[in-house]
Amino acid sequence: MIRLTVFLVVIGIGLAVLIVNNDNSRILGLQSDDFGRVVYLLPIALMLSAGIWASRRSVGETMRHMMIWLVIILALVTVYLYRQEALGVGNRLLAGLVPGRAVVVTTSEGGQEIILHKLLNGHFEADVAVNGQTIEMLVDTGASMVALSREDAERIGIDLSRLTYSMTVMTANGRGRAAPVTLDQVAIGPIVRNNVAASVAEDGRLDQSLLGMSFLETLRSLQMQTDELRMRD
Repeated sequence: MIRLTVFLVVIGIGLAVLIVNNDNSRILGLQSDDFGRVVYLLPIALMLSAGIWASRRSVGETMRHMMIWLVIILALVTVYLYRQEALGVGNRLLAGLVPGRAVVVTTSEGGQEIILHKLLNGHFEADVAVNGQTIEMLVDTGASMVALSREDAERIGIDLSRLTYSMTVMTANGRGRAAPVTLDQVAIGPIVRNNVAASVAEDGRLDQSLLGMSFLETLRSLQMQTDELRMRD
């Protein structure tokens, strides 16, 4: 029983490595597909060994062990073959439970699409990497450009003392002033844009940073479907 447990743990670790690794990567010097074959061929060898060992007792015992291993093999092969679908379901579940978590899917044309789920407040939010720092942003097609709150601008390293508030903007807190800036990089999931026009709002004028049109207009498509917002690179 202890040996069986050890074997199952080893196989489980191998399966976990396959799931989290990219299909094009190498594992222990093997391509992912070759490593996968080793993972599901190993229990076959173990099953045969167990069958031979059990046959020393009785035919019924041998058949029972073989059936157990057959079920294990089928389960492992099924999980391996449908690992991408399982990851997709897991990502969608996390996206529904964790606000701002983006689901990345591959389209039929081979491109990448990001799916955001609507929050209870009716808005779409996303964790956006700005100059290497993650900021929680509200997706706002009504904003002409990416707009940063003063706090978020300071977080990503913008020197606030050198800003010139030359722009007049309308915010949820009324009319205010904003300073134009250029962000080195803005990324949401695999969609990355460089040198993005943005603005920094005066202190107290913007409660949450906005992912505006200076980023959104660079996308191939932006589509809202009921409770989902889809961005295609």
